[in-house]
Formats: sequence, structure tokens, C-alpha cells
Amino acid sequence: MAITASAVNELRKMTGAGMMDCKKALQETGGDMEAAIDFLRKKGQKISAKRADRDATEGAVIAKSSADMKTGVIVKLSCETDFVAKNDDFVALANKLADLALEHKPADLAAFNALPFEGSTVSERLVEEIGKIGEKIEVPEYAIVNGEAVVGYIHAGNKLGVLVQLNKTANDGIMAAGKDVAMQIAAMNPIAVNEDEVPEDVKKRELEIGMEQARAEGKPEQILEKIAMGKLNKYFKDNTLLSQPFVKDSSTTVGAMLNGIENGLTVESFNRVALG
Repeated sequence: MAITASAVNELRKMTGAGMMDCKKALQETGGDMEAAIDFLRKKGQKISAKRADRDATEGAVIAKSSADMKTGVIVKLSCETDFVAKNDDFVALANKLADLALEHKPADLAAFNALPFEGSTVSERLVEEIGKIGEKIEVPEYAIVNGEAVVGYIHAGNKLGVLVQLNKTANDGIMAAGKDVAMQIAAMNPIAVNEDEVPEDVKKRELEIGMEQARAEGKPEQILEKIAMGKLNKYFKDNTLLSQPFVKDSSTTVGAMLNGIENGLTVESFNRVALG
């Protein structure tokens, strides 16, 4: 049967698929609009299966906070090529997904993928997008944080996102400090908020490395542990957030900077998500 341009255009508006794909879907289904939509979804599923083992290392990371600053989310939407990642529609989709997460506050990635979205679910909608674009597209990482004040920050053209949870109710000064801390996390990539949160296996490994380094330098056995402890404390200073020199003023630490903004102000947790 002849497929009219208006029918093709209607299907395109409903699905976002390309004109030629919409025309083929209508031809294959005898002009049945609902069947054509299913055809396009199945096409996406087939492409998704074919590309399941491909690396999706490009994409967009979106970090956002709610209007009351009590909730923050990070959504990482991955694709295969930088060309797709920089497409306005792709970035807009990533932002829509972050807004959806802020609205519904799913607890984890499985709940996020099951959210209703544009007439289907998030996971089904991504399959449709795979059929439309022809690349592997997925949300490999999702995080949600609730607290007194949660600051979201996006770095380097959506290549990295940070959430910072602070322990005091949001005001202009606290939010500005939170953004500075988020920028610090983006740049310096700390492994924990403070030394107490560094995993025991990491501490043990760093001590062993420190002792072996001191031994290789010919230091006496009886002082190896003391030297290693000094190296471990230096490791904490360099790699834990509150002890790091503040990037905007290296004469102070991040922890001291926060306490100077408001007595007792500190970071309770942070999330850092990057492409790759």
C-alpha cells in the first residue's frame, strides 16, 4: 500500500525515529501505526543485542539538585562515539532523565530503569533510541543523595559530574562553598571524605609499600614502621578530601575552608562519576 507523507511524519513525531525508518516500518506493517511503533522498538532491540559487547565510553554525565537543595542525582548516559555524545538531542535526553530521577527519586539503577518515561519505561525508551541512532546507549551509573544541602556540579562539557552532601541547611554561602568543593573533587579525585573512611585494605597496602620503600632505601628495620606511618599520613593529606590543600587557596585545607564559612560545616559524602 502507498504510505503517505503525513503518516510518516506522524510516526516520526511519536517515536523520534528517522523518516526512512518510519516509512519502512509503515510499509512492513501495512500502515498500522501501533504495529509500526512495535516494529521500530523491535529494531532497537535487535541493534541492542548486536551491540551488547561494544564499549560505550562516550556520553553525558548530568548532576542536578532539587529546588530545595535536599536531593541530588547523577545520571550517566553512555554511547559509543563522541559525535553522538555532543548531539543536542542526546544531551537533552540525559537532562530529561536526570529531571525524571529528581521527580521520582528512585532508590537504585534498577528502579530508575523501570520508571515510566514518554509512553514506556526508561529502559524501553533507551532501546528505541538505540534503534534510532544505531549505537549502544545505556545508563551504566545512577546515584541519588539526600541531605541537608546537596550540590550538583557538571565539569568539562558533561564528561564528569559531582554531588556533594553538606551537613548544614543550604544558604548562598554554603551552596557557593559546596560548588567549590565539587570543583575540588572533580580536579583532585579524592578517594574518601577523611582518613576514617579510607578502606582498611588500602591503608594496609600503603603501609606495606611505605615499609618496602624505606627498606629499599637502607633504613634500619626498627624505624621502618614509623617511616611508613609518615608516608601514610602524607597519603591521607593528598587523597582525602577534607585534608587536601584547597585548590583556590593552597594555604588552607578544604576542611578548614568549610569551617571558616560556617562553624562545623563539613562534607558528609560525595559522588564523582566520569565517562570512560
